Amino acid sequence: MRADGNRVSSFIVERSLPNERLDTLLRIHFPAASRGTLKRLIEQGNVRVDGQPVKPAHHPRQGERIDVHWPEPKAAGAQPEEIPLDILYEDEDLIVLNKPPGLVVHPSAGHDEHTLVNALLHHCRGQLSGIGGVARPGIVHRLDRDTSGCLVVAKNDLTHLSLAKQFHDRVVEKVYHALVCGEVRESSGEIRAAIARHPSHRKRMAVTEGQGREAWTSYRVLEKFRHGTWLEATLHTGRTHQIRVHFHHLGAPLIGDETYGRRQNNRLKELAGYAAPRQMLHARTLSFTHPGTAEALTFEAPLPRDFLDALAMLRRG
Repeated sequence: MRADGNRVSSFIVERSLPNERLDTLLRIHFPAASRGTLKRLIEQGNVRVDGQPVKPAHHPRQGERIDVHWPEPKAAGAQPEEIPLDILYEDEDLIVLNKPPGLVVHPSAGHDEHTLVNALLHHCRGQLSGIGGVARPGIVHRLDRDTSGCLVVAKNDLTHLSLAKQFHDRVVEKVYHALVCGEVRESSGEIRAAIARHPSHRKRMAVTEGQGREAWTSYRVLEKFRHGTWLEATLHTGRTHQIRVHFHHLGAPLIGDETYGRRQNNRLKELAGYAAPRQMLHARTLSFTHPGTAEALTFEAPLPRDFLDALAMLRRG
């Protein structure tokens, strides 16, 4: 696979795939791109097989050359904004940020400005990968609006593809710190429970029996308090709201998480007189291999002020 100055990625089909569609094969090769993005690229003639445009249902055959012409990076409607960034590391290929709580990562319905993408468009002045689509230039992975901590952004397509593959292959190490309601009795453990869209609350995820996607979180207790527990959680998969859903499933929802732990947080307010300003979840460390240098890198984001304040409150009991 290669990407040249014309923003083209190419590969040769290694074996005939009579039961697999072209769009499915592209999803495997380019996990950073959404299914919808790949479908649009095919429909617009930007994916060519042996130089010819084809339909999404094309069945790849051994020896065929697939060329993907990526669009120029831009954000639909998003404008550069001079928003301060806490940069942990930056070079010509990527940026690692300490995202503050409350900052939305990319534009979406109701959040078309004041996002991380707006800040990146100003800071990088167009030097961002385009594989994430028109609304997500440079964005390889994301954090919820109210989750703080380490996040890596790609400045070019080769870097984006490499990082996306590392995330897909589960070789990126993602360690979070969380404050949860109540006591977690075991000093360490694993939660292996598949996650799917909640059957009746469509904006929520849930652990559901017999369906959903595999999800695996391991954890260890850092400190126990009268009304809560401080945990370190490692993500082995990357499902939507995974830590929040898994600890809710464990009976210890995140402090400040009104979506998955309203009842327990109301109880915490009654007992301790404390209401957290957001879900107490922080992406503490992020480890990956630099796509350009092959160097193993690890970054750590310090705990934010509101997390430290919550710790101080819990220690007072």
